[in-house]
Amino acid sequence: MNLKLMEDKGRLVAAVTGEIDHHNALLLREKVDRQIAAMRPAELCIDLSGVEFMDSSGLGFIMGRYRSMTGLGGKVSVKGAKGRVEAVLQMAGAYRYVEKIEGGNQV
Repeated sequence: MNLKLMEDKGRLVAAVTGEIDHHNALLLREKVDRQIAAMRPAELCIDLSGVEFMDSSGLGFIMGRYRSMTGLGGKVSVKGAKGRVEAVLQMAGAYRYVEKIEGGNQV
């Protein structure tokens, strides 16, 4: 798992590549939370276009950031989910809480 954090017009973009599972979800959470605390963005965009596999730990990562961001008055969006990753998000009903951004190109 690799993570690239970028600022784009007051929005924090977290571009993840590889796999999001219980082995690396904690590290992913820590890095993103640290940047949220430092930046206090209006939006967190999680770019999943480079993610090949995500289990429930990845879903927990996304929903945890949703709770963090709404606590700050912000929002969370997800971009580029495909295949099994998209299926996990759909089945869990994640798009009732986080915005789905169409387009699979990585930021």
